[in-house]
Amino acid sequence: MTDWELILTMVGEKATTDITVSKDSEGFEECKESAVEGGTIAKNTRKELEEKIGKSIVSKENYMYLTQKKKQKQLPQEK
Repeated sequence: MTDWELILTMVGEKATTDITVSKDSEGFEECKESAVEGGTIAKNTRKELEEKIGKSIVSKENYMYLTQKKKQKQLPQEK
């Protein structure tokens, strides 16, 4: 995970927490709405940053990519 990916994850989590607290959200549906709003803030921030710097900040170094890469290393080599 790159620095920007980590930062934006934290932005989304903090925004979600603050929105949940400010709305006094209770129950799954209300908390889900807060999570969507927090995630949207992080997404919009990412898109605006990518537009300004002219490149994607999302890397291939994510969990799914690393898990797949690890599995490939563990497969027995054909001779």
